[in-house]
Amino acid sequence: MKVLFISYDGMTDPLGQSQVIPYLKGLSALGHQISILSCEKKQRFIQEENEIRNLLEENNIKWFPIFYTPSPPILSTLKDIWSLKKKSKEIILNHGIHFVHCRSYITALVGQSLRRELDIPFIFDMRGFWADERVDGNIWNLKNPLFSLVYNYFKRKEKVFLKEADAVVSLTNNAKNEIHSWQGFQNVPVTVIPCCADLDFFSYRNVNQPEVSKLRNELGLNPGDFVLSYLGSLGTWYMLNEMLDFFKVLKTKRPEAKFLFITADEPEFVVNAAVVKGIDGNDIIVKKAKRNEVPVYCSLSSVSIFFILPKYSKKASSPTKMGELMSLGIPIICNSNVGDVVEILIDGGVGAVIDNFTNEDYLSAINKIPGLLEKSPQQNYDVAQKYYSLKEGVMKFNQVYENVSTRGDKGGDV
Repeated sequence: MKVLFISYDGMTDPLGQSQVIPYLKGLSALGHQISILSCEKKQRFIQEENEIRNLLEENNIKWFPIFYTPSPPILSTLKDIWSLKKKSKEIILNHGIHFVHCRSYITALVGQSLRRELDIPFIFDMRGFWADERVDGNIWNLKNPLFSLVYNYFKRKEKVFLKEADAVVSLTNNAKNEIHSWQGFQNVPVTVIPCCADLDFFSYRNVNQPEVSKLRNELGLNPGDFVLSYLGSLGTWYMLNEMLDFFKVLKTKRPEAKFLFITADEPEFVVNAAVVKGIDGNDIIVKKAKRNEVPVYCSLSSVSIFFILPKYSKKASSPTKMGELMSLGIPIICNSNVGDVVEILIDGGVGAVIDNFTNEDYLSAINKIPGLLEKSPQQNYDVAQKYYSLKEGVMKFNQVYENVSTRGDKGGDV
């Protein structure tokens, strides 16, 4: 099938490289002829265009980048939507596209328009509850009449997308169940495909242990240190203060503990937040790692942690780091009310979940750590394989593509 994949995220963005291109490479290998239309940040595009273009060409994927418009708010997005529509029509007419695959809500506006104007099927790959994420993340203040108007517009459009799309893809069963609880949407077919991971790249078996030992020495870690790690940017959703509170309680049980942040965030930001909490800054290590360095850095971990704001929109959240960490054999501590994480960690027995951000809950999770450390890396890897296999994710998308190609079937309910 000839597929146009439309993304408002750039392929030169970290997200494009970790969560878009791997899937499309797999689908291309299965024989689908993929074209990508993406909005690229200009500076990042200048730096990484050649590398990404070569990668895509090696995998027989065509790439049609346009530039993202950063400002002003709303008007810039309207401009980008217009540009995406115009370029999409050009690609469809010139390349014989069979259907479009729209990543999230902005591009779904384009897909819906193309379906109505050109009678071409579209997939609503919704990712999360995008409009609610904007509100929950304090990006849109509903007290502002303009943002309230935009929010209500996208909530109306959300239901239109669900009804008119030829297939719907969600990241979590939790979000799927939420959609099916809405009046009139009980029978909307939804395929669940979480944020999968490259389990070969992140496999504990493929980590160079001499490199891990060398890095441990470079970071000043002693052989007996217990390393709690956090992987990724901190940003809007991740609860730094609460994770530091957890670490303070951990230090009472394991005085040798260190907190390693593998992040591009400024070290001063993290260390200063720790010092305010009364944590010794020497117990905090903040390091930036390139993608190919992440497995080695993570392999320093005894346990990894992430706390995410448990807002309504997080029902649809599938943290990419879950599969990556488990594939590396690392137990996880996180909070409930986020996507399917509770079911996955409890079912697999490879993590501990807190319900409330209290010292009592932190201590309860800490007391479970010895049992988690008794699990072999292979047991953690097996859980990652069950839930987060990129190969399995590609095959699920392939089935969606096959269903859409018949046009009469509106996706598979998986």
